[in-house]
Amino acid sequence: MARTAATKLALVALVAAMLLVAADAAITCGQVSSALGPCAAYAKGSGTSPSAGCCSGVKRLAGLARSTADKQATCRCLKSVAGAYNAGRAAGIPSRCGVSVPYTISASVDCTKIH
Repeated sequence: MARTAATKLALVALVAAMLLVAADAAITCGQVSSALGPCAAYAKGSGTSPSAGCCSGVKRLAGLARSTADKQATCRCLKSVAGAYNAGRAAGIPSRCGVSVPYTISASVDCTKIH
């Protein structure tokens, strides 16, 4: 009987820990998509520089992604759509907008290494 109670307690603790880790990342792919939507045309090859709306979204997103979990979540969202865009243009958007991000926007970036 005591063994069953200990097992149940361990299971509850494990689930609680998983929920806390999942709750760390507050940024969603919807927020990333919304902030960077104005960048799509430039990333696909239109124009000579990112639009003001694009840079505004990049700056807003960089301000939101402060924690490691948020940076990794943002990276995963960007990684999942990176293949649909011109790799060089997409990767260059942050620097063209005067924003520093701790990773390269690429389909091959390892988001787990971002801190």
